[in-house]
Amino acid sequence: MEYIPAQELKRRGISAVDRVLEKGPVYVVKNNRPDYVVLSAQAYRTLLQDLAEARLAASEADLEAGRTRRGTAADLLEAVDQDLAE
Repeated sequence: MEYIPAQELKRRGISAVDRVLEKGPVYVVKNNRPDYVVLSAQAYRTLLQDLAEARLAASEADLEAGRTRRGTAADLLEAVDQDLAE
């Protein structure tokens, strides 16, 4: 992953990111720590798609394993609240 100091981003604007973004995601370093990650729009869409597919696969696995609950949304939220309280 590429790194760019926040000061350079302030000084040069988005053009500072454009050049290194071609190589992949870019960490923006602030106070000597990577605080932000800049992605291209396509990389962001791909990330969201991959996450959605992974969540769907996990949900299907839960369904097949019987790890599901039926009820209204309010019932399910109450069950979540109870689980968190334990």
